[in-house]
Amino acid sequence: MSFIKTTEQSSIYENLDKMSVFELLQNINTEDKLIPLAVEKALPEIEIMVQKVVSQLKNGGRLFYIGAGTSGRLGVIDASECPPTFGVPFDLVVGIIAGGDAAIRKAVEFAEDDVQQAWKDLTEFTINANDFVIGIAASGTTPYVIGGLEQCNQNNIPTGCITCNTGSPLAQIAQFPIEVVVGPEFVTGSSRMKAGTAQKLVLNMISTATMIQLGKVKGNKMVDMQLSNNKLVDRGIRMIRTEIEVTYEEAGKLLQENGSVRKAVDAFLNN
Repeated sequence: MSFIKTTEQSSIYENLDKMSVFELLQNINTEDKLIPLAVEKALPEIEIMVQKVVSQLKNGGRLFYIGAGTSGRLGVIDASECPPTFGVPFDLVVGIIAGGDAAIRKAVEFAEDDVQQAWKDLTEFTINANDFVIGIAASGTTPYVIGGLEQCNQNNIPTGCITCNTGSPLAQIAQFPIEVVVGPEFVTGSSRMKAGTAQKLVLNMISTATMIQLGKVKGNKMVDMQLSNNKLVDRGIRMIRTEIEVTYEEAGKLLQENGSVRKAVDAFLNN
């Protein structure tokens, strides 16, 4: 299969520097509308991956994201949002970026070109066959990510990937590949745009669907969320009042005593 890197193809728009601000915004928006349709085509592959991730986590495993640049940052963001949103341990979903945490804010030169480093980073977490590793790379050619997945495969650790090209080297080695082909970027090669948005949408799907399958959502509510600010405390109180007949003050006391919406409701019902 020939490999065409659509993420690097020339933009279909010419003379961007001659466009007005409104023209720029309108054309970017036109391109962005294509992204959900591209994600929709990948839903069967996303479903298969989520089913495997859920199975691994139910068996005591963890979910790891590895990536470089924008892709790595998106993985770190998704992983870091799971504990406050779903009340899970901070080491259940782990985001690793080439170049380490410093690369989250500032690019680390050539970090993505080290084919051995991802495996070194993963072994710091004593990774094992119960875990699941997703490599994120818009191009599907990032050595850091490819090398990490190759080592995982050799050690019987299941692997998946999210990429925005068809038939990439990364997709060929991932056991559970997801390819979301969004076409050329508005600014040629700027894969932080459509490709990055597509990756973010898929990551949202993977982590949210997984957490719901693990029982971290009741009905449509985040009953295990961490109460880390006044807004979330107020949301928790209102959630409690939709489940049991108590005053706002009583719900607040239950929440303070029990630490989560789920535990507060259970404590009241079992009292």
